[in-house]
Amino acid sequence: MLTIPRAIHAELIAHAQADAPIEACGILGGIDGAVSAIFRMANTDQSDEHFMMDPKEQFAVVKELRNRGLAMLAIYHSHPETPARPSEEDIRLALTPGVSYVIASLAGAEPDVKAFRITDGVVEPEPIDIVE
Repeated sequence: MLTIPRAIHAELIAHAQADAPIEACGILGGIDGAVSAIFRMANTDQSDEHFMMDPKEQFAVVKELRNRGLAMLAIYHSHPETPARPSEEDIRLALTPGVSYVIASLAGAEPDVKAFRITDGVVEPEPIDIVE
């Protein structure tokens, strides 16, 4: 389970809305499933169907996480026009072990944020608890 403070959940949605119509992407950091930091990343592909993070930017975030005593808990991205479920490409590119994959969909009347664990092509929904 991921525990996400309401403010970080709102920032994730705001990032998705700000970057639309391209996919937004970023990293959530924290300890033991409790998210305490969000890092917006640039989608270097500038695509509405997939995302790619800049390796230098990723390295800087991982270094910042370590400096703060945090771990990478999740990689997030948005689906501007499709539901909050992993696409075939999302599943194929889910190569970071031990992290959650969070998807923020803007396809409906209200944003929808869901989390998944993806291991060797197997997708399992993961609960999200939004806390104050």
